[in-house]
Amino acid sequence: MGPMAKTSTTTQGLRAAIERSGYYPALVAEAVEAAVGGEPIRSYLVHQETTFDQNEVRRHVTVLVLTDNRFIVSHTDEQAADSTSPTPYATTSTESVKLGRISSVVVSRVVANPESYAPGTLPREVVLTIGWGAVSRIDLEPAACGDPNCEADHGYTGSSTADDLSLRVSEAGDGPETVRQALAFAQAVSEATADLDR
Repeated sequence: MGPMAKTSTTTQGLRAAIERSGYYPALVAEAVEAAVGGEPIRSYLVHQETTFDQNEVRRHVTVLVLTDNRFIVSHTDEQAADSTSPTPYATTSTESVKLGRISSVVVSRVVANPESYAPGTLPREVVLTIGWGAVSRIDLEPAACGDPNCEADHGYTGSSTADDLSLRVSEAGDGPETVRQALAFAQAVSEATADLDR
C-alpha cells in the first residue's frame, strides 16, 4: 500500500485510522501520504463528520498529521452529481504548514459537573483551534467610555483571532477514544511548537 504503510508503528496506526473511518480510505491515504512524503509521523488525528444538506447526507473527513518539521491538514468532501459532473465525486486537499508558522494552539474543553471534576477525567467535548496566519477573524464593536451620558463617537474596538483550523470532537458523537486522540494531538502540537522557541 505504498511507503506510508511500512515506515513505522505510528504510520501504520494512521493508515488503520483512515481505513476505520471508512471514508474513501484509498483516496484519503494517498493524499496524506503524498503530503507527508518520507517524514516520520509524530502524531495524527482522523476525524469524520457527517452533515445534512437539505435532503442530502454529506461526509467530510479531516486528517491532521504532525511531523518533526510540519503540520499537515487534509480535508476530503464528497459531492453529489451536479452541473459540472454527471456522477458523484469527492474533492481532497492538503495543506502543509511549517511548525514555525503556527502562532496559536487553543484547546477548549467542556466538562460535565465541574464542581466534582477529578483530574484525568475525559472532557465531554474538545474544540481544537490551530492558527498559522492564513485565515484570521476580526470581531469589531463600537467602543464606549465609562460615562453613561457620553454621546461622542469613540470609534471601534475589537480583536483579531487566528482561525485557520477549528475541529470539534465529542464523546457522544465521536466516542471517548477520539476525544483522547484529539487531546493527545493538541498536546503534541503544543510541545512541538514550544520546542522551536528553546
